[in-house]
Amino acid sequence: MLLKATVLGQTYQFHDLKEVMAKANEERSGDQLAGIAAANSRERMAAKQVLADLTLADIRNNPLLPAEADEVSRVIEEGINEKIYNQIKNWSVAELREYILSHQTGADEYKRLSRGLSSEMIAAVAKLMTNLDLVSAAAKIRNPTHCNTTIGEKGILAARVQPNHPSDSIPGIKAALYEGLSYGIGDAVIGINPVIDTMDSVKDILVMTKEVMEKWSIPTQNCVLAHITTQMRAIRNGAPADMVFQSLAGTELGNNAFGISGALLDEADELIKRDGTSTGPNVWYFETGQGSELSSEANHGIDQVTLESRCYGLARKYNPFIVNTVVGFIGPEYLYDSKQVIRAGLEDHFMGKLHGLPMGVDICYTNHMKADQNDMDNLGVLLASAGVNFLIGVAMADDCMLNYQSTSFHDIATLRELLGMRPAPSFERWLERMGLMENGKLTPQAGDPTIFM
Repeated sequence: MLLKATVLGQTYQFHDLKEVMAKANEERSGDQLAGIAAANSRERMAAKQVLADLTLADIRNNPLLPAEADEVSRVIEEGINEKIYNQIKNWSVAELREYILSHQTGADEYKRLSRGLSSEMIAAVAKLMTNLDLVSAAAKIRNPTHCNTTIGEKGILAARVQPNHPSDSIPGIKAALYEGLSYGIGDAVIGINPVIDTMDSVKDILVMTKEVMEKWSIPTQNCVLAHITTQMRAIRNGAPADMVFQSLAGTELGNNAFGISGALLDEADELIKRDGTSTGPNVWYFETGQGSELSSEANHGIDQVTLESRCYGLARKYNPFIVNTVVGFIGPEYLYDSKQVIRAGLEDHFMGKLHGLPMGVDICYTNHMKADQNDMDNLGVLLASAGVNFLIGVAMADDCMLNYQSTSFHDIATLRELLGMRPAPSFERWLERMGLMENGKLTPQAGDPTIFM
């Protein structure tokens, strides 16, 4: 591999692929914290130039984290379709970028191409793309999935309703749930982050959400975002769960910090397929976010964009119903300001989509980050234009339990109306029966949760 480039008369020599991948990133506070970022824009351009000329075989033959040393690497390596890989292995990363952005590349071709790519190859091409490239490419990729309902089809913008409560009060969760439903939010999932990670609490929330779904004949799916082991205990004790949830990291050490392993995920996969209450084949919900590996000292000197892509390589083994990056949740140590959050959101969405995943984004930030709600509005428009599968709906965009800012119920309703997008078809029909939507637009009744009282 040629690992040097000259920019404006100065020659830059890089030691290995890991350094090239890190320094080719757009500016990222997490990479700076890790001590692996480019020193300046000139060095960044040199790294991009080197990366553009490397072949896909160069990337595969020089693993950043060898399969014999890491479980996630093994999953990614075992998932590559050798026939497809051999057809494209001599492409440069620049040629891969051109092919992805070509007007001649159709939706079915993205699915085929994905199977021959490793997560590191997908991360590499994302580093060469502008924000508009990331939007344009992702908009052409469709990855529909089915749990109880189907989302991800063209023109559909689904939403998770997130009725969290600071004490897991069942009436409090239900009140926020009814408000979200009244705005047309909840076709992706009714998903609650519990405060109390116990079997009884998780079971109580799952029972309540299933009762609401059945009472009002709501075509959606439920999930409680507790640790996977807690969900498994609840399911074994009769809790009605349509899906199981888990946060993922891009390295084995990072997943160990989350208290999970491949064997545990396999066990949960078998359990939910046997004892879950969904009618469809896609029964997982995964969340990710740039910086999680560095926060647990499990990054192995690898940059956070590449590690995020590796999360998706692990996720696709389980054919999930939904995946989302919680893009600005970890804080300014990893994504310093709105510019970095917006870029990361577009990168994550594109990388997940090219992995073949049903990709959503929690458009969010913490209050100590240099960002505000206007920045989230901007990212929302970009992601909706890019064909994001789903967004997160939180009452007034302010999560009273997790203490961060996201997108509100009415933000998502506005994006749908602005861009001519619709809820999932079965959910839209339910909204029409409830008098909350007509001809793809909310009615004056929308936003009134008392219709459920």
